[in-house]
Amino acid sequence: MAEKHRKVMEVLNGKCVTPPPLWLMRQAGRYLPEYRQTRVKAGSFLDLCYSPDLAVEVTLQPIRRYGFDAAILFSDILVIPDALHRNVRFEEGHGPRMEPIDADGIARLTTDGVSSHLAPVIETVSRLRRELPAETTLLGFCGAPWTVATYMIAGHGTPDQAPARLFAYRHPEAFERLLALLADVSADYLVAQIDAGADAVQIFDSWAGVLGEEEFARFAVEPVRRMIASVRARRPSAKVIAFAKGAGLQLRNYRQATGADAIGLDWTVPLSFAAELQKEGPVQGNLDPMRVVAGGAAMESGIDRILDVLGNGPLIFNLGHGITPDAKPDHVSALVARVRGKR
Repeated sequence: MAEKHRKVMEVLNGKCVTPPPLWLMRQAGRYLPEYRQTRVKAGSFLDLCYSPDLAVEVTLQPIRRYGFDAAILFSDILVIPDALHRNVRFEEGHGPRMEPIDADGIARLTTDGVSSHLAPVIETVSRLRRELPAETTLLGFCGAPWTVATYMIAGHGTPDQAPARLFAYRHPEAFERLLALLADVSADYLVAQIDAGADAVQIFDSWAGVLGEEEFARFAVEPVRRMIASVRARRPSAKVIAFAKGAGLQLRNYRQATGADAIGLDWTVPLSFAAELQKEGPVQGNLDPMRVVAGGAAMESGIDRILDVLGNGPLIFNLGHGITPDAKPDHVSALVARVRGKR
């Protein structure tokens, strides 16, 4: 089926589709019993990410169950630092861990072997495009340099990413080098995903919201602009969604400054502001994931409000962040039915 019949791609090309296409961030995840069974087979989380057989399976699970309009590659934003020899690991109950990097470590970073390290992920993309329904958009993704850098500096996640912010003030040249290197490696990674069959890609900047105005421009906007420019220089027709969680009013110029085709909106973005942003191009979002956990009237009213305000423009319906493990699969079924107007 031609790309023009993939509804998400129609929206990314600026068209208003009714009802809007939908997918959910983290739609392949722990809330699904079939995912949990596959995760046990994998052994470790990274083994799951690097096993094409298992990664294809968990990517397809929510498509089989819900018929979402897009599938997003199952992987993790931290495969990039792992490919940069930072020995990433995921500890049960603690999340990602790696050796913190300092200025000397940044100077010694090498990109040798990155493409071969990520080859299993690219194989997953290629196999997904062959196995997905023809009408389903395939999304690739990576983390934004700022967010990936925060984990590399601290060695783990922190509540406000203070270690990375402090490092950037104390070692500005080293930090700028790290962001530039991550931008270039990530752009190469996105191009490889596109060449393998991804219809579009999303850049996740999950920690953009901790940055002040000047820092947002330097650390969130500029590296993403560099990435998108690099991708487009090689693949001019590439479509990119940029999601800067917590950016608030700084989203006003984010699309133009980065060159993104669409911008993802977290659930704190007022719908009146979202409507302003939509006048400039497609938006994606932005139901509070807790409404899905609650289900019922709370979820339905949230869905209806988004559709009332944004449904007459280019919209990809999504959550304002990833679905949480405590969401009930039946609630997701009800969400899909509500968005598609079946009840």
